[in-house]
Amino acid sequence: MKREQFALMTMQTAGVAAAYDRWAPIYDLVFGGVFATGRREAVVAAEQVGQRILEVGIGTGISLPHYRADSRLTGVDISQSMLAKAEKRAARLGLCNIDRLAAMDAERMQFADDEFDVVVAQYVVTSVPDPEAALDEFLRVVKPGGQIIITTRIGAGHGLRGSIEKALMPVTSKLGWRTEFPWKRYQEWAARNSGVRLIERRDLPPLGHFSLLRYEKIEG
Repeated sequence: MKREQFALMTMQTAGVAAAYDRWAPIYDLVFGGVFATGRREAVVAAEQVGQRILEVGIGTGISLPHYRADSRLTGVDISQSMLAKAEKRAARLGLCNIDRLAAMDAERMQFADDEFDVVVAQYVVTSVPDPEAALDEFLRVVKPGGQIIITTRIGAGHGLRGSIEKALMPVTSKLGWRTEFPWKRYQEWAARNSGVRLIERRDLPPLGHFSLLRYEKIEG
């Protein structure tokens, strides 16, 4: 069996949920500082678009305190343990701008079409079993003229780094994310969807392996 096939088999929804349940107790400690810049920049970008914000993969709610009080937030995550920490964080900080925190699969969200001004997905796309299905859902639930704000790891796709990313996939997929996810997959997804256009791509730390992407849902 090829490494890619093995990785795909292990990255099923229940497996990803279980992986992040295990990460929940230490997630903030391990990833809080590493992704802090990307989270802040994603929040700033989202709040320039509109007030009704959906954050997919809310995790432990680490980004919640960065949103303005006048934003209206909905957060979803596949991991119940992560959500429990997000709920405790919101209660502890007395956050009053949260409409809902709910367990939900990013590939099959229970929201109406065109429901949100902006969808934020921070370090989520490479963590779901079917990334393109999740991107389709982001596009479905955001209103025309709204935006999808993504922070994500961009794989090399070729060369030595690409080979290393492929080799690591059987391990990292068990941990809940992909190492191999080249820019080409975002390009192909956008090309298949005439109702979306890329309006920004910029590098994020660490090491420029991560990017902030902004897609706009085209009106009409």
